[in-house]
Amino acid sequence: MNDNNQEIVPGSRVTLHLALATDDGFEALSTFGEEPATIVLGDGQLTDGLELALYGCRAGERQSVLLHPEQAFGPRDEGKVQTMRRDTFPAGMDLERGLVVAFAAPNGTEVAGIVLELDGQEVTVDFNHPLAGRDTLFRFEILEVRPPSAANRE
Repeated sequence: MNDNNQEIVPGSRVTLHLALATDDGFEALSTFGEEPATIVLGDGQLTDGLELALYGCRAGERQSVLLHPEQAFGPRDEGKVQTMRRDTFPAGMDLERGLVVAFAAPNGTEVAGIVLELDGQEVTVDFNHPLAGRDTLFRFEILEVRPPSAANRE
């Protein structure tokens, strides 16, 4: 069977271009004009809502889907906004509003935070996903679909 005629199902290995934008047009991510992304559905690279939008699609399809916060990146959580002492940041780091800073999480993964406010002593950082609490336009073009197999999960 021709892999390019495969329908996307859980476990499919999919090569695609994708873009994520807010409903007011701010594009948070795009692979269009760059290298496409390759993902295995179900491995956690995409949220459940983004994956659901891909199910049933085949190579050659292009779509735009408007997802509500609960379908995309969840509601905004004010508990993920934290104020930190400025001296916990590297000396000489040029902090400014809107700067995305990488932090090491206790489990060893990297977590991004956006600087919201700063003064001489404190920095307020938002650890919510930038699209949390927002309607998200998910635009994609499917380039290749490979069926689920043990090799896809490697």
